[in-house]
Amino acid sequence: MMNDRYELFNKLCLRHVPLSEQSSYGIGGLADYFALPATVEQLVTILEVSSLYGMERVVFGMGSNILFPDQPKQGTLYISLKNMANISVDESSWFLTSGLPLSMLSLVGLLTGSSAFQFTYLMPGSFGAGIYMNAKYYKEQVGDKVATISYIDLTDPALAVRQIRAEDCEFAYKQSIFQHKPWIIVGAEITVPEQDGMNFHVDGISRLLTHYKDSNGKLSSLFSFYSFFSSELRELQRGRRRIDIPEPMLDIDQYRTGNRHFTYRSCGSFFKNNYAAGSSIGALVDRLGLKGVAHGGGIISPYHGNMILNAANATAADILYLKDMVSEAIHQRYGFIPEPEVVIMKE
Repeated sequence: MMNDRYELFNKLCLRHVPLSEQSSYGIGGLADYFALPATVEQLVTILEVSSLYGMERVVFGMGSNILFPDQPKQGTLYISLKNMANISVDESSWFLTSGLPLSMLSLVGLLTGSSAFQFTYLMPGSFGAGIYMNAKYYKEQVGDKVATISYIDLTDPALAVRQIRAEDCEFAYKQSIFQHKPWIIVGAEITVPEQDGMNFHVDGISRLLTHYKDSNGKLSSLFSFYSFFSSELRELQRGRRRIDIPEPMLDIDQYRTGNRHFTYRSCGSFFKNNYAAGSSIGALVDRLGLKGVAHGGGIISPYHGNMILNAANATAADILYLKDMVSEAIHQRYGFIPEPEVVIMKE
């Protein structure tokens, strides 16, 4: 049995993979080791064997909120869960695995007649990462939508899948208990609110999931991400179901494309807002006259002050230079240091 696990680990564990291809930032050097488990069982095998080897591990989803280093630490195993993308749906609940794109919730909501997930449309990132960060758009956040989260505790020798109720997850503004525990989210159950219509198209959900898997999960590029989900939305509108696109989703599309969210490689908003400051970070950067400031291949977005873009083959060092520039300027003028929302991996 152990030999079987080693054999599976060696099959799943790739060598010398460019992390730049696994991140919406398009930044990152070669990972010595990289794995893409498609099931919980494969993930457990990878965790078991890598632990026996004494390997350091980094677990992430679609790489839409992470800045990988230019020179990753040697011997580190990077594990992406984006191939763990499945959904089970019935009239009262959904169960989604952690690698499913967050934006998929909005389209599944249209197919099931629920309006509760429209805010996730065009929200980059995986479902598990959305829970981890308690991703939000305006007043709606992922933590308010989940019921029970399934996770693996890395301190548990058995690596058994456990459950925790949402009310015990310490959800707050872009905060959750998972940011403070050695836990890996593998999925979650959503209790679906009363549906707004009579639509319930399981076949449409299956088709949507098949289309996503046929794309081979290659949606790290924000342009590819936008092309996929906007095309799928149009297909629902003009297909035999003739599903009307809700106004909130049209507004999201207009806002994000208007701010050029998908034109350049980035991780979206770089800093968490400090609401005690009275204005968003983007507004403060605008007042400081820093929009459009460039360094190397990086640039502070001319369209949205809280985005630092990879405009021309930027390095992690370029992005961090601009991050420090913004932090220091805000600290000097407004008296606080903004907290990064993007997860910054050290060399």
